[in-house]
Amino acid sequence: MYDAIVVGGGVVGLAAAYELVCAGARALLVDRADEGRATAAGAGILAPESNSRDPDAWFDFAVVAVGYYPELVARLAADGAGDTGYAVCGQLTVAVSADEVEPFAAARRLVFERQQRRGTPAPEDLRDVAPAEARAMFPALAPVQAAFYYRGAARVDGRLLAAALRQAAAARGLEVRQGSAERIVVRDGAAQGVVVDGEELAGGAVAIAGGAWSPQLGDPLGVRIPVAPQRGQIIHLELPGEETAGWPIITAFRGHYIVAWPGGRVVVGATREAGAGFDVRATAAGVHEVLDEALRVAPGLAGATLREVRIGLRPATPDGLPVLGPAPGVRNLYLATGHGPTGLQLGPYSGKLTADLILGRQLAVDIAPFALSRFSG
Repeated sequence: MYDAIVVGGGVVGLAAAYELVCAGARALLVDRADEGRATAAGAGILAPESNSRDPDAWFDFAVVAVGYYPELVARLAADGAGDTGYAVCGQLTVAVSADEVEPFAAARRLVFERQQRRGTPAPEDLRDVAPAEARAMFPALAPVQAAFYYRGAARVDGRLLAAALRQAAAARGLEVRQGSAERIVVRDGAAQGVVVDGEELAGGAVAIAGGAWSPQLGDPLGVRIPVAPQRGQIIHLELPGEETAGWPIITAFRGHYIVAWPGGRVVVGATREAGAGFDVRATAAGVHEVLDEALRVAPGLAGATLREVRIGLRPATPDGLPVLGPAPGVRNLYLATGHGPTGLQLGPYSGKLTADLILGRQLAVDIAPFALSRFSG
């Protein structure tokens, strides 16, 4: 019998499994490895301090979650788990065209007022920059109307992070079962295991971390998880001969981003397509949208090689907040899903908190805003 079974091999499930085995628990990870898993496609932007879109509950949690990254990366390095792609690279938020000036000003006001209120980041780490300085930081950038810069923004490679978590957890005793979790076994009102490809596996606790596929496990138990796939199409470009490792993240005001990586790789995205279901195709309209916006903001990318289109099915909730905590009505069942487009920002810490719940530890943060019960009305 396992102490805990985690269903879902994305970054959230892997982080939970890693924390469990680090604490000495006997844990099993069940991973179906579905095509379109969000972890493998995400841009990996870690910059809550410059976020002007999400509510306070998201922001407060994201600051702590991103602050956990250096500790996690150091632990994985000590375990010899390999590179995660984590690096502090900075971020430019820009207004390129005249119609963006007003939304830029509103976002800037929110971000800088929050800085004043919290006393962080330091003024030298979050500041206005002149258009010429912005273009010097990111040479492919269009002439901009206005910009501000956040020095502490970081990036992480979701595929590398997932591989590192899996390797480190396996080295500490995690068992991995490749297969489909058909249902959760509930007896006497408590989760007692998982049926995987027809075989019942016993566990003292079960965590659902199945991303966009999570409702399939909750529905038979009467645990309605309001998560639906939101398709994101993300394009990887290559600039031959350019060293792009020091270029900052770029965000503008039509919902897209640009993330530069070492070796001339530049990632541009992304669509946010509700209603696409579990369709993992790249579409002509999606690719057009992403490239059109990327070249509007950074026309210097026009000569880049198009290397790859990645599709991620983000687990989106109606209010944009994750679903974390005990499942109502079923003891020893825990939920860790619904992170939408910010899974790589929030996911590792969400996994850690899920493991803490299973292990009976005191949580370092309040996760009440993310309880499933908020949807009960």
